[in-house]
Amino acid sequence: MAKKQDGAGQDKVYKRIDLVGTSRDGIEHAIQNAIHRAAETVTDLRWFEIKEVRGSIEQQRVTKYQVVLTVGFEVK
Repeated sequence: MAKKQDGAGQDKVYKRIDLVGTSRDGIEHAIQNAIHRAAETVTDLRWFEIKEVRGSIEQQRVTKYQVVLTVGFEVK
């Protein structure tokens, strides 16, 4: 967990989770898919960090993108 202080001087605590987003439309879509899905069950998402990027290749073409990201959210 990471502890940060906001502008009002109140300490906050954040938790991190790893997500893997996928998309056939690109890296940005894979990130958005992961964050959108996580937001259905996790509240107060605040930031993300890209850990890995990879993809699938079929017949010499990129067919799917996969992004591993860490997402931080505020613990209430």
